[in-house]
Amino acid sequence: MKIIPILCMAFSLAYVPALLAGVTLQGKVTDQKSGEGLPGVQIYFPDLKKGTTTDIDGSYIIENLPATKALIQVSYIGYKLIAETIDLSVTTTKDFMLEEAVMELNEVVVTGLSKSAEKKRTPTPITTISPAQLKQVNATNIIDALATQPGIDQVTTGPGISKPVIRGLGYNRVVVVNDGIRQEGQQWGDEHGIEIDEYGVNRVEILKGPASLAFGSDAMAGVINFLPSPTLPKGKIQGGVLANYQTNAGLIGGSANLAGNLNDYIWDVRYSGKMAHAYQNKYDGYVFNSGFRENTLSGILGMIKSWGYSNLHFSIYDMTPGIVEGERDSITGKFIKPVDVNGQEGESIATSNDFKSYTPEVPYQNIHHYKLVSNSSFVLGNGSLKTILGWQQNQRQEFADVLAPDDYELYFLLNTVNYDVRYNFPEFNKWNISAGVNGMYQLSQNKGVEFLIPDYHLFDFGIFTLARKTFDKLDISGGLRYDTRSEIGDALYLNVFGERTDHPDGNSEEQFASFNSRFGGLSGSLGATFQINEEVFTKLNLSKGFRAPNIAELSANGVHEGTVNYIIGVPTLKAESSIQWDYALGMNSKYITAEVDLFYNHLNNYIFLEKLNGALGGDSLTEGYQTYKYTSGDAHLYGGEISVDIHPAPVDWLHFENAFSWVRAVQTDQPDSTRYLPFTPAPKLTSELKANVKNLGKGITNAFLMIGVDQYFRQDKVYSAYGTETPTPGYALLNVGFGADIMANDRTLFSLLVSANNLTDVAYQSHLSRLKYEAVNNATGRMGIYNIGRNISVKVVVPLEFR
Repeated sequence: MKIIPILCMAFSLAYVPALLAGVTLQGKVTDQKSGEGLPGVQIYFPDLKKGTTTDIDGSYIIENLPATKALIQVSYIGYKLIAETIDLSVTTTKDFMLEEAVMELNEVVVTGLSKSAEKKRTPTPITTISPAQLKQVNATNIIDALATQPGIDQVTTGPGISKPVIRGLGYNRVVVVNDGIRQEGQQWGDEHGIEIDEYGVNRVEILKGPASLAFGSDAMAGVINFLPSPTLPKGKIQGGVLANYQTNAGLIGGSANLAGNLNDYIWDVRYSGKMAHAYQNKYDGYVFNSGFRENTLSGILGMIKSWGYSNLHFSIYDMTPGIVEGERDSITGKFIKPVDVNGQEGESIATSNDFKSYTPEVPYQNIHHYKLVSNSSFVLGNGSLKTILGWQQNQRQEFADVLAPDDYELYFLLNTVNYDVRYNFPEFNKWNISAGVNGMYQLSQNKGVEFLIPDYHLFDFGIFTLARKTFDKLDISGGLRYDTRSEIGDALYLNVFGERTDHPDGNSEEQFASFNSRFGGLSGSLGATFQINEEVFTKLNLSKGFRAPNIAELSANGVHEGTVNYIIGVPTLKAESSIQWDYALGMNSKYITAEVDLFYNHLNNYIFLEKLNGALGGDSLTEGYQTYKYTSGDAHLYGGEISVDIHPAPVDWLHFENAFSWVRAVQTDQPDSTRYLPFTPAPKLTSELKANVKNLGKGITNAFLMIGVDQYFRQDKVYSAYGTETPTPGYALLNVGFGADIMANDRTLFSLLVSANNLTDVAYQSHLSRLKYEAVNNATGRMGIYNIGRNISVKVVVPLEFR
């Protein structure tokens, strides 16, 4: 690919002598009450990707900084975070006094912004998941790790494949950002997951609501931004080893990384692996072919100098998940599998060895995702120029023939080039203004013998400007953006044998007609935050989003192996647009931390799948599959999230955390059977009682013990026309967990984290589980397959430090 040398050249351009003399910042961090120095405090410039930690007496020094204005954050467990902008051209010494705090709401965020900012001073609703939360969670993939957050859900196809949903909207309406660029891996597919290593994610920011302003088309629901670990201080070399075992599906996972910073040349290399056999639950027993294997090699190489930074991110991801078809023996209800019987396809009942195998059987997918990203920032006086250029290749193969298990049938080859160039103007009178362009080019090709979408080219281009102004306690921010996207699909013909032909004749069948679709849309936002006092803040934001139809919505014509439907696209679909209001009220007091987030979202031309009815009143069947066709209509979604954390003094080590989220999605001017949008998440309430003890005896620190309940309420607001969707009963899951750091000689030897999800082994079906609609078990009368049962996770993390 020509893009690879281009990226390498762009990266190498940064290796030039520094044109600006670096400056040094030093000082001391102390406890506000005692005045004693605090060791191990993290001091970091997010926009410069540079920082350090305080030494034993609380002092610090950071060298070779650019002489510009930058936001600095000072953070330490158990203390309030300090975030303020300092002018490094005039400030060389800066001391900080930290105040103890039970709970910290004031975090620094970067998603959807040209410069980092305090979360409580950004008008858009943002949820953050810390490194500690990610380590403690019991999950089978990275989206599963986020799914209990308020307003966040997942569409699942077993434990290995999850797709994010934000406030009732998913698929191509959610942009996933990793390594600074949007992840592109055929997100339109029901069973196309997110090709990201769970163990390689350090922190997550979730922006809820239209984010088209910063990310263009497809960000109507919001953005999930996976962030790497902060750059290590100069002179440090650190690493770690993680091991994870989960009982339900015998999941075995591990990860090892090594990172360093020598004279401001940085690296961070990681290898991760994970495998699981079939999962189990109380009703289905082991679910045949629900296992998966996953391997990832990723890393960052770069430099951080007084002129800015230039980093090269790379990753090689491989996943092989089994496809659950749910076929059963009609008498016993046991799962059956396809087998080769003397050269003919037959079937037999799946055995214990099949369930416990870590190698998926036919049908299965094989996904390879390669990525190379150049991410640079150049300081130009008090302004900066940021550039991102990335290349991704997604290879998605599906194998379904038991007589030829190594021959793929579907094979999508997708190449994507991402680009982003933006200039941050120097701050003037507390105005922060930036402008830029970004977008992507895609080329997708069919390399298999079955076809669901045509070969296509996609190009989009967006131009935008963002502005933010601070007036003491009041912050106002907004921006405008215009996007244009073209999608060009190629015609495809099949000969009488069902094979692709480039020379159609009178006997050929047209699988796809050629098309050339162009879409354009204006996006924008305007919002404000107000700090009522030191404990209470409020936010209000108005935003407009835009999304062009994806390739499947425009042109799909076929069945995807493992699904229960035949999909038909509609080339005349119009682009979606939305107007959304968001309001928030939050507080962070000595006894209670709470936030209320409300939203109303009106969408024009909302696109969704509708099941077709046959001429005689039953299901419409195409090639033996139930047939679904894309349609659209106007809709409005409204709801919100409420979170309350009670931490009463003097037992402030005890937290009672509660979060409730609810969304209602309604089509306008429709009868009851088509009134509600399909696959809207059920309301959920999560409650957790958690004890955190900083020191628990000799050699045991940062201990925690938790017990919680995830309550999912009945979802009966469904799109019932033609049996498209059915109601889902409510259920409650009991979870427990504990963990601690084991210390010796003031060093962490290892961290132990144990958690149990669904402790009482409740049999349930998530409303967003695709397996809910698998075939009926004739032996029990139950429809579909149930979600994972009791699952106990044991995780050990061993930190390594070499200097």
